[in-house]
Amino acid sequence: MDKTQTEKEDIAYRQQVVNEYRADVEKLARYLSWLESKNGKSVQQSYSGSGIAEHSIAFPVYDGTLMNFIKEAQRTKLMDRNYKYVYSRYRIRRMEDELLAIRRADIREMDVLKGILSRYVMEGMTKGRRWSEAVENGIFLHVIKKMKENLDFWDHPVQTRVVNVKKGEKQE
Repeated sequence: MDKTQTEKEDIAYRQQVVNEYRADVEKLARYLSWLESKNGKSVQQSYSGSGIAEHSIAFPVYDGTLMNFIKEAQRTKLMDRNYKYVYSRYRIRRMEDELLAIRRADIREMDVLKGILSRYVMEGMTKGRRWSEAVENGIFLHVIKKMKENLDFWDHPVQTRVVNVKKGEKQE
């Protein structure tokens, strides 16, 4: 296979990824300003009203915007039930590994970004702190920003232009 054929296939793949995920990422990108404002802050409180602390376990009460974000994320194609395989394949074990993987991910590693997003959204269904951890530590913020950055970059191919080419010279 020649170089131009490989390049064409690569461009076609990237355009396919852009087309597949653009709408879903745009839905979640609406929450970027809220995620930035809540980065490092708690978005959960423990309900202890009606004397519940005396007779039962207090349960978390989440910010309404967080709940809307989670519901929106659950309805997208960005959820990957096999996110554990992504963590295993890329040897992601700690939050620092997640942040590094997010920074390094390009359009070809959308599965990494989807896996990290999926972990926090899905585990939050059973583990009370997972959603607020993702907001406080900036995981949701960084994943959505990176997804948007990758899609924005590849949605409009870089155009080459001829600058100061004299007549008779060939452009390389």
